[in-house]
Parts: sequence; C-alpha cells; structure tokens
Amino acid sequence: MPLDKPCKIILKDCMALKSNESCLIVTDHRLKAIGNALYKASLKITSKSRLILTTIPKSHGAEPPMNIAAEMKRHDVVLCPTTKSLTHTRARENASRKGARIATMPGITIDMMERVLDVDFHKIRGVNNGLISKLKNRDKIRITTDIGTDIEFHLKGRKWIGDDGIYTKKGSFGNLPAGEIFIAPLENKANGKIVVDASVGGIGKVDKNIEIMVKDGFIVDIAGGRVAKIFKNLLKSRLYKNVAELGIGTNYRAKITGNVLEDEKIAGTCHIAFGNNRHFGGKVDVPFHVDVVVNKPTIYADKLLIMENGKLKI
Repeated sequence: MPLDKPCKIILKDCMALKSNESCLIVTDHRLKAIGNALYKASLKITSKSRLILTTIPKSHGAEPPMNIAAEMKRHDVVLCPTTKSLTHTRARENASRKGARIATMPGITIDMMERVLDVDFHKIRGVNNGLISKLKNRDKIRITTDIGTDIEFHLKGRKWIGDDGIYTKKGSFGNLPAGEIFIAPLENKANGKIVVDASVGGIGKVDKNIEIMVKDGFIVDIAGGRVAKIFKNLLKSRLYKNVAELGIGTNYRAKITGNVLEDEKIAGTCHIAFGNNRHFGGKVDVPFHVDVVVNKPTIYADKLLIMENGKLKI
C-alpha cells in the first residue's frame, strides 16, 4: 500500500504509539482515505484505536463538535488529518493538557505524506534548536525581501516554539509535516509591509503578489489579485486582522505546493499568521488562524543577521 511507509513513520517515529496506548484519528469526508490508512496502520500496533469523522468548519482554528473535543481528551495519541486546522483550538489545547500527544495535519495530501514525511526529524530538531538559541531573548525582528517586504515585530517576553515532528513526550503536539519555529509577537506592535509571493492558508498559491500593510499590530490594507480578495473577505472582524504569529521554515524536503501546511515549513521561507494566537503565548482568541508565506526573506534579530535571502547565516 502506498501509505504504509508514511503511516508507519507517523505512528512509530513521530508519535511512538505503544501497544498499551489508545489512539484517536479525527478526520472528515475529504480526507477520509488518509484517516482510514492511519487507522488501519494504528490497529497493527494497538487494539485501542478509534476513527471518528468531524464536520468541516468555515475557517482554520474553529472548534470541533463537543463530542469530538471530549474524545480527544480520552486518548494517549490523537491524529487529526482534517481539511481545516484543529491546532489553534481549545479542544486541542485541553487534550494536550490532559497529556495527549497530538499531531494535526490540516489539508494533508497523499503526495505530501509520501514525499515530505520521510525526513531526519532529529536533523530538523537540531536546526530548530540552533535557531531558537540565537533568537532567545531578542526583542525585535525585522524582515525584508527584495520584492518589498519590510516589517518589524516586537517579541519581548514571548517564547519561540520549535516543531520538529517528534511528539513522544506527554502533552506534546505539532504539525505533520513538521519543520518550523514560531512565536506570538507582541500585540499592537508590528508595523510595516508584507509582500506575499508564495501562498495563503486555505486558499493556495498567490496569483499576484499580495501587499499587506500592517499598523500597530493589525492589517490596515490589502492589495493584489484574486487570492488577495478572497483573503480580505475572510477577515470578518478586527481581531481576525491581528498579527498572530511569526514563523521560520526548516524542512529541507518541503516545496511550494499552494498548501500552507507544507509551504510554511519550507527551509528558506518565513510565514506570518493572523487571528488566533492564544494557544501559543498570545492574547487573541478568535476562531480564525490563517498564514501567509514569504519566499527568501532577510531576517535580523536585533542586529544579528539570521537569514539572508532565504539562507541561514548562523
């Protein structure tokens, strides 16, 4: 079977599922084939595995039905191949607090499973830890690109988080495919322009570069083509426009596909998300979290050059 190897990587290498543990796979009708493959593979390890279907909400970060949130708290390992992301939800957070080891996979494809999961997770962990060691206690990040991005973020008191695909400790969680570090910048502080030339979460590759103007931590203007208009229409309230996350990709196998689950992990890119950041150190709690991906950034942390045109300098 084509998914045997990636399913084994997820269950064994990433989650370390054991025969005496319980496993829950949460999926929906669009990704049911992947959910079924994970379920069948999990049954080879433990008899205490369950597959459950959820509804598809309108946006990433929307809460799942209450019965699914309750089930997530009852299992040792929870896998979420779903169309919309459950990462930034109370359901995921509460299950993590109960000790569940969780991997969310919003919008994952069979191609992505076969191509991007077969990586050296410990190598990615090493890159992540190296980056975080250099970025820790830095107060300000400035990002520029040759095509016009120029934005500053303030980070004082906030912590960087690494996602390396190894979720073997109680309560650990992350995305699969993995490979990023990220942080919740201080609210009301980011200023500048983001030129998005890769993709927008839940929409796809940009048809025309998107210019996003940010003032005092919120989007104030968006210009571009068709994708820009769709993105703008998603921003239903002021808090949806909140600069929620800054991330740096570290997966050497990832490439631009239009699916932000993979795109934001690409080594040599950065991503900025808007909306919810309460679940990783921020203060904004709305049922919305959408990332935009920027190619080949130059990144300064205070005065330290971290990345130049997409190449790490540390």
